[in-house]
Amino acid sequence: MSRTLHLVEQLVARASVTPADAGCQDIIARRLAPLGFECEALPFGPPDAQVSNLWARRAGQPPAGGRSRLLVFAGHTDVVPTGPLAQWHSDPFTPTYRDGRLYGRGASDMKTSLAAFVVATEEFLAEQPRSPLSIGFLLTSDEEGPARDGTVRVCELLQQRGEQIDYCVVGEPTSVEQVGDMIKNGRRGSLSGRLTVAGLQGHVAYPQLARNAVHLLAPALAELVATHWDAGTPFFPPTTLQVSNLSAGTGAGNVVPGTAVLDFNFRFSTASTPDALQQRVQDILRRYDVPGELVWTLGAEPFVTEPGSLVEAVRAAIRAETGLDTRLSTTGGTSDARFLARICPQVVELGPPNASIHQIDEHVRREDVEVLKNIYRRILENLHGAGAA
Repeated sequence: MSRTLHLVEQLVARASVTPADAGCQDIIARRLAPLGFECEALPFGPPDAQVSNLWARRAGQPPAGGRSRLLVFAGHTDVVPTGPLAQWHSDPFTPTYRDGRLYGRGASDMKTSLAAFVVATEEFLAEQPRSPLSIGFLLTSDEEGPARDGTVRVCELLQQRGEQIDYCVVGEPTSVEQVGDMIKNGRRGSLSGRLTVAGLQGHVAYPQLARNAVHLLAPALAELVATHWDAGTPFFPPTTLQVSNLSAGTGAGNVVPGTAVLDFNFRFSTASTPDALQQRVQDILRRYDVPGELVWTLGAEPFVTEPGSLVEAVRAAIRAETGLDTRLSTTGGTSDARFLARICPQVVELGPPNASIHQIDEHVRREDVEVLKNIYRRILENLHGAGAA
């Protein structure tokens, strides 16, 4: 068994359901410390739901007068709940092999990536112990949860300290059919709205004595869903609005609803801003004289890493290991990369295939584990030459 696969097993065996870390970061810190990493535990959050964070850094050795560039491997040790245990074909926290696959919660999202980060670093430093490239690890147990006391807090702390990060690779499971066939070089923003429309409840037989909240909303809603918000960019599809919930009425068939509540979400590109989207929505509601209250929640700002030294290093590593010409993508949901992009100019996400993430019988192909580790090692090798500036 490979060292990478053995470490994946160790991590999967820890029941680190968010926000628990269950000792995963200690396992990784014990592997990194002998390599010269300074490992710092950074717990945040309330005592009854404390989040574990690990910041580990190994300084490179640049020439006299030069600066060591810093590559950070980032990820999360927490996993989503298992769901009904009876539906699993094996214990989700007992690594189990069937048909060339390793099964267990977190196998794909994202303990395989974490193990591959560690072993790739061990192999790289065995060959390049005096590399000018500095290497960091930023791990949290608060990615699958509310993400309030994890990566975002560590990034704020690093920024306060003046830590300069040049490159970041996040181990999210981005691949589709084969390891490396897709990487994320950005993510869309997420902006949610809750509109509570105030009408007047009454009897359906006497509509003149009531104001139907659904009727008050309907014309504006029709325009909202038909609006073209932007054309996207070369890296992003056009911004979209989706209604997620619409509720009204008492449940009775003879009552005009006096209140309607609409939940909707924008997934938006860098072609739009949160302020501009909010203003356009409010203009439409005002034009149709929709009464009520609108509350906004900004979940994430969009970001993009355009092709440059990191993207090219990742592309070259994937091509050398697999022969694939990877696709750049900004699709999917949000990730902790949105926080890292605030303090690092070049961020990409790369991990194993994502078909089984969050599902019953989550798994990773055994053969993919070494391929991913080798890609990460090649990224280190490719950035090694540019490790000092």
